Amino acid sequence: MRHNPASAAVVVMLRGLKMYGMAQAASDLIEQGTPAFDTSVPILSQLLKAEVAEREVRSIAYQMKAARFPAYKDLTGFDFASSEVNEAMVRQLHCCEFIEGADNVVLIGGPGTGKTHIATALGVQAVEHHRKKVRFFSTVDLVNALEQEKALNKAGQLAERLLRLDIVILDELGYLPFSPSGGAMLFHLLSKLYERTSVVITTNLSFSEWASVFGDAKMTTALLDRLTHHCHILETGNDSFRFKASAASSTSKKETAQPLTKTDNRGT
Repeated sequence: MRHNPASAAVVVMLRGLKMYGMAQAASDLIEQGTPAFDTSVPILSQLLKAEVAEREVRSIAYQMKAARFPAYKDLTGFDFASSEVNEAMVRQLHCCEFIEGADNVVLIGGPGTGKTHIATALGVQAVEHHRKKVRFFSTVDLVNALEQEKALNKAGQLAERLLRLDIVILDELGYLPFSPSGGAMLFHLLSKLYERTSVVITTNLSFSEWASVFGDAKMTTALLDRLTHHCHILETGNDSFRFKASAASSTSKKETAQPLTKTDNRGT
């Protein structure tokens, strides 16, 4: 085969697009030194690049929909100045290198402190810029799904699907209670994901309080041992962004309000 980088690139793109018959035909034409093919390489290359780009856009759109994020969030919209979270660590995690080692991330803090925002931003970054597969769950919804799966004698199917993902996000662990059987099923799921799929958890509970959610101290200890083995822990504090914004707004309104003037109503 003659060495022609542009022609070789066309073959590579055809194979990347799984157009194996066309790739073989193009290789044959290159080998034969067909002048007509050499002339068509620039426009063919341009068309294939357009197809690659279009497929990539469609793939990202599909994965974003499959992730089921509650809303689109990125770090551009996060107010680090008002947060107690370690910004440097968040930005490091945002590079998504933690996924390669199936490391976990746990965000601990009070309601309204940005835990869900950061978790979602990590997932969005993973999909849009690293072509990773992500799934976002409310923790209670996931437990309910596991219990329903067991009731239908289909236990294990959800776990197998999640094992094919790069990140599973569990939001609001501890906000709502679930049954002891649900806690046991969540424990077994997280045990299966251990060192195979990254798990990102947001919670308002300290680790010492997790036993109250799972209902079994020994099981909780075993879970935390696995979960925190390769884990990045972020504390977001307890002061709600929404509360602080509301308080600041109220203060601003009071400062800008004009004092009322008494009106003399005598004689009316």
